[in-house]
Amino acid sequence: MDVRHLELLRDLADRGTVTAVAAATHRTPSAVSQQLRSAERELGVTLVVPDGRRLRLTAAGRLLADGAADVALALANLQAELDALRDAPRGLVRLGALPSAAEVFVPQLYSRLRGTDVRIELDDFDVAEAEFDTRVMNHDIVIGHTLSTPRTDRQADLVRVVLAREPLDVALRVDHPLANRERLHPRDVAGEPWVGVPAGYPFDTILVAVEHATGTTVQRVQRVRDNHVVEALVAAGAGLAILPRYTTRPRDGVVTRPLVGVRAIRDIVALARRDRAAQQVVRTVLGELREIGRALG
Repeated sequence: MDVRHLELLRDLADRGTVTAVAAATHRTPSAVSQQLRSAERELGVTLVVPDGRRLRLTAAGRLLADGAADVALALANLQAELDALRDAPRGLVRLGALPSAAEVFVPQLYSRLRGTDVRIELDDFDVAEAEFDTRVMNHDIVIGHTLSTPRTDRQADLVRVVLAREPLDVALRVDHPLANRERLHPRDVAGEPWVGVPAGYPFDTILVAVEHATGTTVQRVQRVRDNHVVEALVAAGAGLAILPRYTTRPRDGVVTRPLVGVRAIRDIVALARRDRAAQQVVRTVLGELREIGRALG
């Protein structure tokens, strides 16, 4: 049984289409299809069947795709033990991160890894909460955030580490009447205009909680992803906003205040496939990220 065939089936189960697998692995769709046929000949079973314009895994294909994660984990654990006998961790770790989390963690990570043979390749992206889990297909570690505890079909195949719990504050212009208060309640802010985030992004959960707590509808005058753009809009008087405490820089004309009465805190989490998390070099980076997170708390 060829491990590469198992990985291909696992990839197809995760990505959904031959085209997506080909794009992610820098192959042509015909090359991926040919490898699937080769796997069927070797194993003597049908692994995929046509389903409209795409291929669907058969029961045998699904069985092998699910088992591929366990095989990969066993091999990764064995390799990690071998690496530990030979030398210090070395290699490349592909790190994907939410920008506001990357700003806190990655510079410190570089400092901690200086002088080692561990290299970091960084990709930053801001996506809806449910999409962070899917990014582990293309990265060894993904740093995301959550205000809930999402569960997906891939959850059992993921290592999920809470790196830090970060308060989320209300940002407002320094001359706003509410700026004189030490803390704010939902009833104080429900009637204000807000610079929000796209629906499905974690910070929007707080505004939904404010709506539930007050029985009103919050007016979102803008929906913006980048926190620094949000800060600039708040400074211009566009409205209030939710911003993370650790990465909100002091900006002229903007102050932040704690929001009490609803849960206003996010978990910054590191996500990795179990087999990748077992690799010595990835374990090393996860350990450093944990230490950085502890210092933040």
